[in-house]
Amino acid sequence: TLTGVGFWRLLIGIVGIVAWGVVVDRGVFLVDRRGWLLVGLVGGVLVALFEVAYQFAISGAGVAGAAALLYTAPVIVALLAKPLLGERLTTWRLVLALAVMIGAALAVLGGSREGITIATTLRAGVAGGVLAALSYAGTTLLARFAVPRYGAMRVLFLEILGGLVILGIVLPLAGRTPLPPSSGSGWMFTVLLAAGTVIAANVLFFNAAKRIDAAPTAVAATIEPVVGALLAFSLLGQHLTWLGMIGLLMVVAGVAGGYLEEANLSPVSRE
Repeated sequence: TLTGVGFWRLLIGIVGIVAWGVVVDRGVFLVDRRGWLLVGLVGGVLVALFEVAYQFAISGAGVAGAAALLYTAPVIVALLAKPLLGERLTTWRLVLALAVMIGAALAVLGGSREGITIATTLRAGVAGGVLAALSYAGTTLLARFAVPRYGAMRVLFLEILGGLVILGIVLPLAGRTPLPPSSGSGWMFTVLLAAGTVIAANVLFFNAAKRIDAAPTAVAATIEPVVGALLAFSLLGQHLTWLGMIGLLMVVAGVAGGYLEEANLSPVSRE
């Protein structure tokens, strides 16, 4: 199920991180009280929200539409990074933010429903995409604050553990108890998701957040809409109309422009 995918990939991911901590670095488990509350609780809520919301976004709006909605997150990061983290906010970034918002809307309106086999409405998909973007933006801002203080693996451990506990409590109460995969191929798919999209992707992302500002970290990852759309077209039979393609290009161009500007403005830490 949509909710089960998020739960099981987090569970497998935390098993891998715990094993790494036991064998390689036990310091992963040494965290102060502020870390548990800020990263474990707040980060856990953001992770839990993302895990469920993004699955609904994909099923309702398609891969390309979900990716386009998700990558309105750099806009949110850009607007909040100044008051929360003291990062720069320029007029050009606001212009790019508007372009990204319009592009995301066009990508969803111009999306194809072909290849989408789960019965989820477009409205639910858009709502899921917006919630996923908000949670992704929050995670990025939190990572920029926490990773330099606690390290990438420790932050990843706390966030995933917190998200797993929250999903383990909330999903049964909502009548969506996560059931395990029913086949060997289902387990293999979930394990690959955990290894690639939970552990590897987040370790790389958090290491980026340790070295550069939150805004360029967020927009640097916006190659995903392009890759996601290409894979959806080639593997899942989904496609975008010309309107959707224009929207996707606007998303990529807008966030890439913001990244290039930030690359020129922001000092890069080499620690």
